[in-house]
Order: sequence, then structure tokens, then C-alpha cells
Amino acid sequence: MNSLPDFFAMDGHGAYVWSAYAITFVVLALNVLQPWLARQRLVSLHARRRRREEV
Repeated sequence: MNSLPDFFAMDGHGAYVWSAYAITFVVLALNVLQPWLARQRLVSLHARRRRREEV
């Protein structure tokens, strides 16, 4: 591998390798984002309920 394009091509296997990395990254990002977004929704829901009960 003498050049950057050769590195990314990976002797013809680059499409498979880089798509596998991309899919892995997306799955890991979803594993982080989904619980965080669910927590945000839950906190928002409880805050609305608390405000409603105080009135």
C-alpha cells in the first residue's frame, strides 16, 4: 500500500471493509442515541405531569 487510494481500495476489498465499518459505526451510534433520546422524552413527560399536578 503505497498510496492513500490503494489503502482505501484494500486490494479490491475496500467496499466490503468500509461498508462493514460504516454499518458498525451506525449501530454503535444508535445504541448510544436511542437510550439518550428515550431518557429525554421520559424527563420531559415527567416534567409536564409534575407541572400539571401542581396546578
